[in-house]
Amino acid sequence: MPPLDLIDRKIVATLMADATTPIAQIADRVGLSQTPCWKRIQKLEANGVLTGRVALADPAMLGFGLTVFVGIEAPDHGTEWREAFARAIDALPEVMEAWRMAGDIDYLLRVAVPDMAAYDRFYRALTDAVAIKNVTSQFAMERLRHTTAYPVNTRDR
Repeated sequence: MPPLDLIDRKIVATLMADATTPIAQIADRVGLSQTPCWKRIQKLEANGVLTGRVALADPAMLGFGLTVFVGIEAPDHGTEWREAFARAIDALPEVMEAWRMAGDIDYLLRVAVPDMAAYDRFYRALTDAVAIKNVTSQFAMERLRHTTAYPVNTRDR
């Protein structure tokens, strides 16, 4: 896919900031009429640039007061273990993000739970589901910054 032009970047930036922005308002911001703007949004979705539209929620307001970053060291790197691990984390709704890493740990999970007791239950469920060489847990004390919007360049290059 060719790089996004300025209009597409502005559309994407607007939707990342607020996916409920009306088409008329987006079109006005990017200098298009509504129909061409809507067609561009549909094309961005079809090409996989826009992958979904969601509502963001405050985890604490939903009872998820503890965020834990969990480092996983795999006992081996074979296909069978990787598939078992993927199934295990898919079955644990507390896992908000999972990343395969390079460096000291093999996988990094962001886990949201109500409290330490809930994290202990999560830990036991994860380690019962799949063999793990080592688990390290880092407990977040304060979220200083959070965004889901990538810093898309919305200026002429």
